[in-house]
Amino acid sequence: MGQLTEDVAFHSNIPVPLDITVAVVYSVFGVCSLFGNTTLLYISYKKRNLLKPAEYFIINLAVSDLGLTLSLYPMAITSSFYHRWLYGKTVCSVYAFCGMLFGICSLTTLTLLSMVCFVKVCYPLYGNRFNSVHGRLLIACAWVYALLFACAPLAHWGEYGPEPYGTACCIDWGLSNQLSTARSYTVVLFIFCYILPCCAILASYTGILVTVYASRKTMEQHASRQTHMSSIQMNIVKLSVAVCIGFLAAWSPYAVVSMWAAFGHIENISPAAFAIPAMFAKSSTIYNPIIYLMLRPNFRRILCRDLSTLCQVSIKGCICPQCQVKSWTSILLKQCGIILIENGTEGSQYPKKSFECPSRKITRKLSC
Repeated sequence: MGQLTEDVAFHSNIPVPLDITVAVVYSVFGVCSLFGNTTLLYISYKKRNLLKPAEYFIINLAVSDLGLTLSLYPMAITSSFYHRWLYGKTVCSVYAFCGMLFGICSLTTLTLLSMVCFVKVCYPLYGNRFNSVHGRLLIACAWVYALLFACAPLAHWGEYGPEPYGTACCIDWGLSNQLSTARSYTVVLFIFCYILPCCAILASYTGILVTVYASRKTMEQHASRQTHMSSIQMNIVKLSVAVCIGFLAAWSPYAVVSMWAAFGHIENISPAAFAIPAMFAKSSTIYNPIIYLMLRPNFRRILCRDLSTLCQVSIKGCICPQCQVKSWTSILLKQCGIILIENGTEGSQYPKKSFECPSRKITRKLSC
């Protein structure tokens, strides 16, 4: 009887086409997340001697997102293709534990990063005292915080089990609808892992935007510095808005459904209503590297430089007229701000690494 119950619980409750769609979407998410977070870690390694203390949070975010990608996506993808959970009850608990651990660590890291940025931008007198020791300590706290919530269901405050759609595992939402202890865990999880982080992130980036706006007003009379300041301010604004939108888009659907399951009539909730929010939650592993690779100039500069170096190596170190790839290479060079300098005449003042074309003594200066 127990085996029959387990088989029913681990059988997909959504249509096969939707399962296939979920598997394909997760496959795309997995590849993009693996590439994006690996690239982020690579760039962090390249600039390891120049890392600011606040950037340790970005590294930790990439590590937790990679952990989420490697521990969840392979099993979720294969189970969705087979229209049932393939790995049994024990692995189901391990899967759910990893999802909770890495997911909560990621959102806690985002929250801490927003608060550190707020202090550094709005209260620089205190923010300038923030050093690498403080950063490492806060990162350790993020992992302990995530570990506490991930271990709670193993101690039977809440339970891990199959999702209502059947091809993945998380908190047993059906149990949280029936038992007060399981429901209390869901409520605490909702408050401390969604409401408080959400409020902290929104408040922090709102404070940053207000400070940036006030700073811009005071700089309007200094025309010589206005362009430079506007560029910095625009980057801060873009980063703030992107992080807030990304956080809300990824975690809000799942948070709403979890509370609906705990306090509503769970039998009236479609299994697809759990599958789609789970997809949004897993999408956080993609937008985090995109935000920080595209909107942080120091990370983008190294990425752009290394891409241009790869391009230079791929065409044997020489941009010559006979090169067949000149057209698309020139686009990359233009986007990266690489200056072509011929006959020793410099057109820009960028003291970056240069490469020589042995046949025509053409120098390329890299200055993303």
